Amino acid sequence: MKSNLKRFISVTAAAAMAAVQCASTGLFNAAAIEDGEVIYSGECESFEDVEKVWTSIYETQLPGYSGEGFVYLSGTSYTLNVEAPEEGMYEIKVKYAQILDETARMQTIVINGREYTMNFPYADEWTEISMGVFRLKEGVNEITLKPQYGYAAYDTMTISKAISHDYSKATDQLTDPKATDEAKALMKYLKSVYGSHIISGQQEIYGGGSDAHKISASIRYDAASKSFVDGDGNIYTYNEEDVATADDGSTFVWKCYDKNGKKFEYNQQNRNYSCTNYDLEFDYIYDISGKYPAIRGFDMMNYNPLYGWEDGSTERLIDWVNKRGGIATVAWHINVPIDFENYEVGDVLDWKDCTYKNYQVSNSTFNTANVLVEGSKEREYFEAAMEDLAEQLLLCQEAGVPIIFRPLHEAQGNEGNYSDGTAWFWWGDRGAEVYKELWKLLYTTMTETYGLHNLIWEFNSYNYSNSHTWYPGDEYVDIVAYDKYNVEYNRGDGNSSGPNVIAISSIFNYIFELVDGKKMIAMSENDTVPTVENMVIEDAGWLYFCPWYGDYLMSERYQDADTLAGIYKSDYCITLDELPADLYEFDGSNVTPPQGTTGNEDIAYGDANCDDEINMADAVLIMQSLANPDKYVISEQGQIYADVSGNKDGITNKDALAIQKYKLGLIASLPEA
Repeated sequence: MKSNLKRFISVTAAAAMAAVQCASTGLFNAAAIEDGEVIYSGECESFEDVEKVWTSIYETQLPGYSGEGFVYLSGTSYTLNVEAPEEGMYEIKVKYAQILDETARMQTIVINGREYTMNFPYADEWTEISMGVFRLKEGVNEITLKPQYGYAAYDTMTISKAISHDYSKATDQLTDPKATDEAKALMKYLKSVYGSHIISGQQEIYGGGSDAHKISASIRYDAASKSFVDGDGNIYTYNEEDVATADDGSTFVWKCYDKNGKKFEYNQQNRNYSCTNYDLEFDYIYDISGKYPAIRGFDMMNYNPLYGWEDGSTERLIDWVNKRGGIATVAWHINVPIDFENYEVGDVLDWKDCTYKNYQVSNSTFNTANVLVEGSKEREYFEAAMEDLAEQLLLCQEAGVPIIFRPLHEAQGNEGNYSDGTAWFWWGDRGAEVYKELWKLLYTTMTETYGLHNLIWEFNSYNYSNSHTWYPGDEYVDIVAYDKYNVEYNRGDGNSSGPNVIAISSIFNYIFELVDGKKMIAMSENDTVPTVENMVIEDAGWLYFCPWYGDYLMSERYQDADTLAGIYKSDYCITLDELPADLYEFDGSNVTPPQGTTGNEDIAYGDANCDDEINMADAVLIMQSLANPDKYVISEQGQIYADVSGNKDGITNKDALAIQKYKLGLIASLPEA
């Protein structure tokens, strides 16, 4: 049998919203299905090179197959050329049997050269399974079933236009019944833009920063002005508490501040003053786009019982929200002592003797499971860590600042990909059940013991087959997030290097199903920011993006500056200047008016849902109404507004596409000419 058998399936334009079914008679006959009825049927080309049609797998009988038999991939790939009527997202389902592995057997599908893998559960009778939702281009697409990691039998394949996500299912209600008014307002605003926009974000560096973040200055005391002055004549101020007195009575100022409030500290080794430029990434974004991100990421890792020191994170966080009008998100890389056996709670350590990495904790006597045991040394330490964290978060609450709080993140990590089978952070190294109880302990301690109600709790998920077992539960989670790093590994874009702008829609779809669409889904960390075009076409409505600091933002290895600037300037992306002025009093009525104009002010072309905005929600409603008209109804007025494809042929997918083009700036006005 040849290794690559070509088959051709044609989908007519009339079947734009229909399915394409390949009923296996060994030749995969083609048929397009709509509402359960065949509306297009035809035979594929004949294949004289097919040696045989399987009717059993050796001695194992598999009755109930379609037609004359089935295809058994035992070392041969099967390729189908599928013609799609338009570019978009399509779901591929197969009816399969897998009798070799009672746990699961990995299968591979290749879409236009991009490989995707999934596990086929054991099945000794014909079972339908979705291989996922994939982007197909208009015209011919090459789809290959590949037995890369194991064998399986295929009876039928069905390809259908994917139904758009219903973003309205996501809740704007917080799990904390005592949530502050500011937290409630922020949650409502997030829900108001979810699925129709993405909010821009950026993580700042924490701690002392890297060399790239250092600003040095030769600052000397000027007796005439009784102040500190650098070589350019810039004046620096200081506080009395920053003055140290030596034994001989002489004084020295260890810290001083420039006119913008940046703190410069004396470096004894270099004999000058320096400060960390925490705005480096934010200034870079402004330089290339003229915009600032709406969300700023902070980390509270340096407020801890070990080497804890003040890096100004809390002050910067409060200023970002109250003075700049931005949104704050907080992570917590909480450390533990590497040599926990010889550590006494309360001891001060050098930061080099501390870690949040699992492999270093595994070499110590710190047992994450013992954190759940009252009276244990691990519990005592974790309670001290929570106290330090709460002290900072309470300062934010007192200042009226709500926070998207993302603690104990990436817990599942690379589970099963290390020789010891554990994750890379200590809080995930004892598995899902311990982790969930640890999350609940943190949640109840912060809300009940310390009275913190300004937090929007964000859980980091993965898309492994067992990721659902790590989910703490709807009652403890407000937002679900994923951290996208796919430049070095698992690219999925067909390239070997450079920025990776795909929208990772398969991961978005997995998490959407995980929470049944009831929680908003964010890209809480990332390397390359996906393009607007990819996110829109692939229906991956990430709530926000937030690149990690340093090279992840400013290196051409991860970001193309022009592409990133284009994303920031697009109507789809919300930047700092586009947040409502009364964001923390948001009640859903103070919505920012739509940007741009349709070109016809008498008829609000494109506003299918009649909410006085023209955005992706209108395109989504059109696609939903076509796929499920009983559930999704466009009003009589909305149907007038929605017919924008230019040919006045009623509501079709072309109208949704025209709205997407308008929002992407590909056309200047609606209706499309």
